[in-house]
Amino acid sequence: MEEDRGKASTDQVDVAAATTGAERRLEMNVEKINEIMTKVRKNIGKVIVGKENTVDYLLTALIASGHVLLEDVPGTGKTLMAKALSKSLALKFRRIQFTPDLLPSDASGINFFNQKKGEFEFREGPLFANLVLADEINRATPRTQAVLLESMEERQLTIDGTTHPLQQPFLVIATQNPIESQGTFPLPEAQLDRFLLKITLGYPSREEGLEILKRYKGYNPIESLEPVAAAEDIVFAQKEYAKVYVSDDMLSYILDIVERTRMHPDVVLGVSPRGSQALLKSVQAFAILKGRNYVLPDDVKALVKPVLGHRLLLKQMMLAKGNPAEGILDSIVNEMIVPSEEAIVKELQG
Repeated sequence: MEEDRGKASTDQVDVAAATTGAERRLEMNVEKINEIMTKVRKNIGKVIVGKENTVDYLLTALIASGHVLLEDVPGTGKTLMAKALSKSLALKFRRIQFTPDLLPSDASGINFFNQKKGEFEFREGPLFANLVLADEINRATPRTQAVLLESMEERQLTIDGTTHPLQQPFLVIATQNPIESQGTFPLPEAQLDRFLLKITLGYPSREEGLEILKRYKGYNPIESLEPVAAAEDIVFAQKEYAKVYVSDDMLSYILDIVERTRMHPDVVLGVSPRGSQALLKSVQAFAILKGRNYVLPDDVKALVKPVLGHRLLLKQMMLAKGNPAEGILDSIVNEMIVPSEEAIVKELQG
C-alpha cells in the first residue's frame, strides 16, 4: 500500500514537471514568434504609413493559417501592403487581376504538351505562391471563384484529375470594391465564410497623408525592403499558436457572443460553428502578437468585428444603414459579462 502511494506521488510529480516544462517551452516559443512578428511589423511600417491594426490583422490571419478579404476603394494601399508583407518574409508573391473573362485555368495552371519531350507537363498558375493577391475577386465568374475557394479551403488544386499541393505557408488576400456593382458577381455566403477576416484600410488621416507624400517623394521604399524573417518562421508559428491557453470562461465568452448573433432580431442567419472556431483561432494568434501565451477578453473585443461581421446575414431593411453588422456586434459585446483577467491568469498559474 505504501509503495502504491509512493508511486502515485512520484507520477503526480512527473506529470507536474512535464506540464511545467511544456508551459515553459510554449512561453519561449511565444516570445520567439512575438520577436519575429515585431520585426515584420516594423519592416512593413517602412512602407505603410499607419494602419497598425490592419497589419496586426494580416499577421493574425497568417499565423492562424487563414485568409483575408479586403474591402476598400482603389488606391488605398491594398497591393502595396501585400507586397510589403511578402517581401518582409521572403515569400513568393503573385497577383491575379480578376475579370469576367478570366478562366479557372488562368489562375490554377494548365497541362500542356511539350513537343521537345513528347509528353504533357504541368505549368503552374499564379495560385502556386505563398501570398496571392486576388484583386477584385467579385469580378470573376462563380466558376473561377470556385477555383480560388478550393485553394483556400483544401490548400491544394485538382487539375485534370491530378492533385497538386500548394506552397506553405499559403495566404490569400482578396480585394473587392464596395462601391461598384455593375459587372460583378457577389461572393455567396458560403465563400465569404471561408475568409478568416474581412477588413478595410480606409483613407489615411491628414498627418498620415502628409507623411506618405514626404516618404514617397521621388522614391518608393518598397524597392529597398529586405526580408527580416522567412517562410519557415511562419510555418513554425502556425504549428505553435493553437497551444495558446484559452480558459473555460473565455470559451464561454466566445460562445455567448456567437449565440447572441443567432437570436438578434435584425439577423436572418447568425454565426455558424465554423465562425466560432474562426474567432477562437484568431484570438489565439492575436495573443501571440501581444506577447502572451493566453487569451484575454480584449483579444476577443479586437477581433469580433473583422472575424464575425461578414458572417452575419442581415434583414434587407438593415442593409441600407452603412455597416449594420458592426453596430450589431458592438451592441452584443457591450451587453456581455466580461470574464475577469485576474481569474484567467490565476487559472493559468494554478
